[in-house]
Amino acid sequence: MSPMQKNVNIKNRRARFDYEILDTYTAGIVLGGTEIKSLRLGKASISQSFCEFNHKGELFVINMQIDEYSHGGHYNHRPKAERKLLLNKRELKKLQKEVATTGLTIVPLNVFINDRGLAKMNIGLAKGKKLYDKRETIKDRDNKRNLSRVKKSFNN
Repeated sequence: MSPMQKNVNIKNRRARFDYEILDTYTAGIVLGGTEIKSLRLGKASISQSFCEFNHKGELFVINMQIDEYSHGGHYNHRPKAERKLLLNKRELKKLQKEVATTGLTIVPLNVFINDRGLAKMNIGLAKGKKLYDKRETIKDRDNKRNLSRVKKSFNN
């Protein structure tokens, strides 16, 4: 198996900490030749990115970093270009309405290559967490960690 074919799954670790995810969708990404090659090598990051609608009602991912392809030459892509996301019209309309009326945001959760070799992105309709919600998340995580530590020592 060549290094190009390994499973690619780039996650946005901050998303679930900073936001409460209400709904998730899987969208296709419009990529150029050097972009998909670089993505297949796992050279991408979505930790600083977010999604936004343009004036035509198309959804774009902004600030997604895909490193330049090493063998690209002068046909290489811009690393931080905005990239179009593909969803069906019904989903796009629903998302646009939610964002416009309730002030929710759309955050990228992870990028992966599906079985057919196409780049896909899981996006979440999200509500920003307040500081006290984040503290609550940290507390829950620490409690789970301590509980599993106690269970482990109890079983041994």
